[in-house]
Amino acid sequence: MPIKKRSEVRAEFARLGLSYSAWAAHHGYSPNLVIAIVNDDDVNPVRKCARGASHNIAVQLGLKEGEVLQMAAPRFPAFA
Repeated sequence: MPIKKRSEVRAEFARLGLSYSAWAAHHGYSPNLVIAIVNDDDVNPVRKCARGASHNIAVQLGLKEGEVLQMAAPRFPAFA
């Protein structure tokens, strides 16, 4: 799969008539995070998408190569 530019991802969403929020909800991500990644700069991105949800989003959108890891939600001790 060739790596896409953010402008190509935006054009694909527009061509499909798909909202970032709908895509985020379908894949279980925060809509704000998806929007921040897609609207970021290709040359000097604020979000490096190096790990976690940002990495997974970038890989699934085709912005970078890598593997998507689905991690379980963190478990917090019960508060008594």
